[in-house]
Amino acid sequence: MRTLAHPHHTLLPSLPRQRRSFATGATKRRCWSPAAVAMAADLRTEHDKKVDKENKLWGGRFEDSVTDAVERFSESVSFDKQLYKHDIRGSRAHASMLAKQGLISDSDRNCILSGLDEIERQIENGEFVWRTDREDVHMNIEAALTDLIGEPAKKLHTARSRNDQVVTDLRLWCRDAIDQILSCLKQLQVAIVMLAIENEGLIVPGYTHLQRAQPVLLQHLLLSYVEQLERDSSRLVNCKDRLNICPLGACALAGTGLPIDRFMTSDALGFAAPMKNSIDAVSDRDFVLEFLAANSITAIHLSRLGEEWVMWASEEFGFLTPSDKVSTGSSIMPQKKNPDPMELVRGKSARVVGDLVTLLVLCKGLPQAYNRDLQEDKEPLFDSVKTIIGMLEVTTEFAQNITFYRERIQKALPAGHLDATTLADYLVKKGVPFRTSHDIVGRSVALCIAKNCQLSDLTLGDMQSISPAFEGDVYEFLGVENSVEKFCSYGSTGSGMVAEQLSAWISKLGI
Repeated sequence: MRTLAHPHHTLLPSLPRQRRSFATGATKRRCWSPAAVAMAADLRTEHDKKVDKENKLWGGRFEDSVTDAVERFSESVSFDKQLYKHDIRGSRAHASMLAKQGLISDSDRNCILSGLDEIERQIENGEFVWRTDREDVHMNIEAALTDLIGEPAKKLHTARSRNDQVVTDLRLWCRDAIDQILSCLKQLQVAIVMLAIENEGLIVPGYTHLQRAQPVLLQHLLLSYVEQLERDSSRLVNCKDRLNICPLGACALAGTGLPIDRFMTSDALGFAAPMKNSIDAVSDRDFVLEFLAANSITAIHLSRLGEEWVMWASEEFGFLTPSDKVSTGSSIMPQKKNPDPMELVRGKSARVVGDLVTLLVLCKGLPQAYNRDLQEDKEPLFDSVKTIIGMLEVTTEFAQNITFYRERIQKALPAGHLDATTLADYLVKKGVPFRTSHDIVGRSVALCIAKNCQLSDLTLGDMQSISPAFEGDVYEFLGVENSVEKFCSYGSTGSGMVAEQLSAWISKLGI
């Protein structure tokens, strides 16, 4: 029986055959049909592709390559390639340390550093070919370095594992991302403070339970957002301090028996110190969870701001008008002008919170040390950062392109008896217990409702019929302007207090 002449023919699956018999004396011989020969050629081609697959950097003990499906499912280079700068930076520090410790020669180090420079140049110029069969950013760069400089590149992974390498890259990336978000937070704070400066003296209704409560200066309300953003910044600064420790040198989980200097690489990469426990070094993703938690709180703050401004832009409120630059129209209703950017800010907060939940669920069941599950930490992290930066940028632009409608706001102020609490404070100053004052003012409001008027419209006789504690000076406490001026506690909406707060923010933000 004929067999196909191929060095790996024993690995080929059996082929469908058509038998042809030729009489040659007492024997018959068989041959392959043209269709079978063609199929065999196709199978040989496919098999050659598998044989020719590049051996994995970890593939020494393996006889077969992973299947295409596993390769597609396992690769992360399609999203983790954005870590390339941090991966190259870590490799530079590691190579320099290995040379100092005598684990590689100075010549090898110089060759590695030159090769890394060239790879970085290729990536930034769009010349680098990212290969999914090389799995991730780390193996792509290391394999490319080997292609470029040969044998010295094989020494770079001395006393290093992908386990400590990836988490080092991730900490470096998070550190840079936090700096970028901090810058965006400050820009939004500046935009809101500028809005406050432009709207000096404007009084707006303050709400609790979405019901009118007390009059407040618009500046005071705007500065409340600035305070929230400052806490967001503080959380990120604290997160950055905690993540700024170096896992490099922890290797797979146990460290190494080679004489490396972890303090040298930590210093070179700008970390405060090496991580103390090698198992914790490769296991820890607390810093990612904390980062995404901080982003989630920021997203909630932006969503609340978006909700308020969307409501205020409605016809029912009419308190603010966004410019055409930050508005959209309707495809069917030609009169519409929608504050879509802030609606999207409100909506995208769900993504950021979802990214945090993804990471929490990812980490909840993992045993200590590295598990491949942790490859899934990057996409939610990258998405959270990208989304929160977009939310901050568009909110800043929206703040720079809105106008508060003074006339509409002032017309709306009389409704709701916003000066009622100030009237209760007046009675307290007259020696009336607060609970009694509360009851007296409640009855005064009921009288106003019956007479369809404001508290300031009641005559002194009307008020004294409810309580003799009312005197002629009561009218100095009535009306939203008088009410606002009576606030004097630290942090209150009184004009003096707000002016101090505003001045402090102008100084802090360098406006």
